[in-house]
Amino acid sequence: MSKLAQLRARRDAKAKEAQILNAKYGADQRMSSEDAGGLDALLNEIEAIDGEIARENRLAQVAGDEHSEHEAAMNVATRNGGQSDETGALRAMLTGGLMALTNEQRESMMARRPADVQAAMSTTTGAEGGYTVATEFSRTLIEAMKLIGGLRGVASTIQTSTGAQMLFPTADATAEEGEIVGQNASVSVGEPTFGQASIDVYKYSSKSIALPFELIQDSMFNIEAYIQQLLALRLGRIQGKHHTIGTGTGQPTGVVTGSALGKTGTTGQTAAVTYDDLVDLEHSVDPIYRAAGRWMLHDSTLKGLRKIKDENGRPIFVPGYETGNPGGAPDRLLGRQIEINQYMPVMAASAKSILFGDFSKYLIRDVMDLTLFRMTDSKYTEKGQVGFLAFQRSGGRLLDIGGAVKHYANSAT
Repeated sequence: MSKLAQLRARRDAKAKEAQILNAKYGADQRMSSEDAGGLDALLNEIEAIDGEIARENRLAQVAGDEHSEHEAAMNVATRNGGQSDETGALRAMLTGGLMALTNEQRESMMARRPADVQAAMSTTTGAEGGYTVATEFSRTLIEAMKLIGGLRGVASTIQTSTGAQMLFPTADATAEEGEIVGQNASVSVGEPTFGQASIDVYKYSSKSIALPFELIQDSMFNIEAYIQQLLALRLGRIQGKHHTIGTGTGQPTGVVTGSALGKTGTTGQTAAVTYDDLVDLEHSVDPIYRAAGRWMLHDSTLKGLRKIKDENGRPIFVPGYETGNPGGAPDRLLGRQIEINQYMPVMAASAKSILFGDFSKYLIRDVMDLTLFRMTDSKYTEKGQVGFLAFQRSGGRLLDIGGAVKHYANSAT
């Protein structure tokens, strides 16, 4: 077992102890001094282990993002036992180009989706044309992007066949109600007010990926898994950033940008938040959205929240343990699930550092599938490499005017 796996196992064990100890008391019961001290000790141990885990993860990145991306991709590039027809066609394209597809693969792909295989861009340089990857590969890629973190894992998503502008209706139903009418009396007019919001899409690039001939030619190397992991890391990071803090000008409108103000910290709270602030933020969201509400914040913000206690001396943060284990549970804050998003602003003057609400109201729009290019021109050939480049069109916006997601803003001074 690796050191990182051992640390995570230790954290799971301590988190379960903390969960059991915390569950001994009801919401209105004050924790005994002995148990409060024991819980504090457990939380301190968990925080120390988290620090070790963070250091281990950081060690993998000291050589730079490109190196860490390569290492992460290599870890998953192990040859699978079997593959579907779609995966086989994709593998043939990645290793040998479009000309490596068999007649059966060409006929099958063209019959299923005529746009899957496009003509070569050039017959003089040897560069290949675009390949709209198989549905199976695209679906797996999107799932991998969700695991990176950010908003995609909790937002709503749709896929459209074109990138044409799409207008979505918006309405605030939180104040809608009926009436009592007398006999033979006319009813009142109560027409809802609708607005419109447009979700535009933008072309995202993975940046070029260069692979040496040796890896591509090695039959034991799973090139599909390698490419998929790199695409998930690169496209997932930039889209996650824009879905969170995008300005809406030349990029998607992020959920932070589109959220409404729920609570502002008092003077002096430029880098702090109180228990009362969190309660006020939670209750600034209408109950119709609050039922599905969860928190979203940067990991450094969570570090400070872990030290806050309620009026009964109980920590408002309850550590979770790996959900893959039997009986696993996520971390919780005031009983609500936490989503760590490293693109969230950290606490600073006027920063919108904490979100609470129903994030399914944020809609991510993807256009068709990923298009992958294989490049064998002199730029790569002279170095004994083959280049790969992917494009994906995507956009996002919070489709809500009723305050489904609200933010806590740190004080300006």
